[in-house]
Amino acid sequence: MSETAATDHKPRLLEARDISKYFGAIRALDHVAFHLDRGEVLGVVGDNGAGKSTLMKILSGLFQPSAGEIVFQGQPVRFASPRDAHRVGIEMVYQDLALAGNMSIFENIYLGREPGRRILGLNVVDHRRSRQMASEHLERLHIEVKSVDQNVEDLSGGQRQAVAIARATAFDARVVIMDEPTAALAIKEVGKVLDLIKSLKEHGVSVILISHRLDDVFYVCDRVMALFRGANFAEAPLNQTTRNEVIGWIMGAKGHTTALAHDRVQ
Repeated sequence: MSETAATDHKPRLLEARDISKYFGAIRALDHVAFHLDRGEVLGVVGDNGAGKSTLMKILSGLFQPSAGEIVFQGQPVRFASPRDAHRVGIEMVYQDLALAGNMSIFENIYLGREPGRRILGLNVVDHRRSRQMASEHLERLHIEVKSVDQNVEDLSGGQRQAVAIARATAFDARVVIMDEPTAALAIKEVGKVLDLIKSLKEHGVSVILISHRLDDVFYVCDRVMALFRGANFAEAPLNQTTRNEVIGWIMGAKGHTTALAHDRVQ
């Protein structure tokens, strides 16, 4: 490669290089390689126990890898906690959403990171500013609610998912990881959440979508990768594979598409 080409090449936004994870004698991940580009929506598929959630928890700082490294914008990083991942712009929306049902929408969006002001030398939460910021953020993401003062427990499943996504993107997120975001939703709400994921891409946010719903994957993702028994199995752009082929990957059957071995760090 010429020096000019090397200079022009931009590093990938996020990479996992030969990640392994052990829980005692149990091997959850075995030298997994992974990458995510800027503005990309990546679908991650695999059967239960394939290692999807473990990999995502490592990328979001909840778990630390037993071996391997994470690289963000070309630089190795180490996340001792989710707070470290938050600092570089990686957020995760868990399947249970982790919302406080008895609190309002705006309080949930900024929970733990509330805007404040100093009064008599004390830090005081600025609820007025929180409401304004929440309204502007929801409008930017085209999320419709009656009022940011509504309690989350009064929202539909799709609206709660939207609030969780709004919370994850309220602080300049670069990567949002979503674990089965449509699993518990009514059919009419699934499309709204998927359109919201597309909206995140339009705002320059990269998304990792863990899902068993291949209709969701093929509707919103640019690329799909499959894990099988804790290891890379196969990957392809969505326009170069089919639902039947991806179903085969999930079951451990490989068709003509090249496995992820070529994507390991040389």
